Amino acid sequence: MKGVLVKDWTEFHNLEIDEVPPLAALSPRHVKIDVHCAGVSFAASLVVAGKYQRKPPLPFVPGTEVTGRIAEVGTEVTRFKVGDKVAAALDWGAMAEQVVTPDATVFALPESLDFGQAIGLTNSYMTSLAALTWPHLLNVQAGDVLLVHGAAGGVGLAAVEIGKILGAQVIATAGSPQKVTAALTAGADYAINYREQNFRDEVLALTNGLGANAIFDPVGGDVFDQSLRCIAPEGRIAPIGFASGRIQSIPANILLVKSVTVCGLNMGYYFGWSPKDVRYQYTDKLQAMMAQLCAWCEHGKIHPRTSHLLPLTQFKHAMKLVLGREAIGRVALKIRD
Repeated sequence: MKGVLVKDWTEFHNLEIDEVPPLAALSPRHVKIDVHCAGVSFAASLVVAGKYQRKPPLPFVPGTEVTGRIAEVGTEVTRFKVGDKVAAALDWGAMAEQVVTPDATVFALPESLDFGQAIGLTNSYMTSLAALTWPHLLNVQAGDVLLVHGAAGGVGLAAVEIGKILGAQVIATAGSPQKVTAALTAGADYAINYREQNFRDEVLALTNGLGANAIFDPVGGDVFDQSLRCIAPEGRIAPIGFASGRIQSIPANILLVKSVTVCGLNMGYYFGWSPKDVRYQYTDKLQAMMAQLCAWCEHGKIHPRTSHLLPLTQFKHAMKLVLGREAIGRVALKIRD
């Protein structure tokens, strides 16, 4: 079986397609998937370089999300049968022809949904849905002002669409005219080009000085710092990632003065990526989330966007697009037809 193989910690562009190690034997609660598409993410570049909080055992195949069809099921798997169309959040192993994974984070897909389009539903849309709706996180309500950073990326576009479904007024930030247009097309009420405008001043102007009630931040660094200066009293801000490259320090004095809540989300914890695998504790909750997303897809309320769908042989170019922030939506690899 062919796939992208990581033999030593290195930069992503040093990897090659190779014969990968045999898949693990199918345990009772695992399934084998024929991979049709695999997602490409910034986090994968960190994993390959050994800079992520979790290090797979060498050698391994990178990638944590696939769409495909069930090829085999374990003896205790009841939700799936051979041939079912699915998406899955993986520990690793996506960029290969097949993968074996626990059934807890495998999700049924409607036949109407394209494999390439659906690649964003697990890591991107489920992350945004959790961040925006879970009571201990942003808990966005109708009438809230929601500020979405990185609004033309995978999680950002998802947050814009879901924010509008929840009845929020959505203010988006992005880094080019094309990305601003994408955020507006996704439903944002306002979109700010942060390279040309000071988003802090713009947000305060749009809200008559009150600021945003909820802030979705996959960027971090200076963006987080300035967000705290345009957040409303009793506002909530959710760090989702650090695409800027700088992990911010959080000034407790601002949190105190404005009664601000900072609520980080590591969706990987719920997908089983932490040292203690808790994914089976959240199976029902995760399955319900995916069912909701698929229903929204079928009713045209969300439109997962894969801006580049490339063959596996172009995996290096795919990551270059991600690292260069050239994509609007997700980048994916096509493993098979």
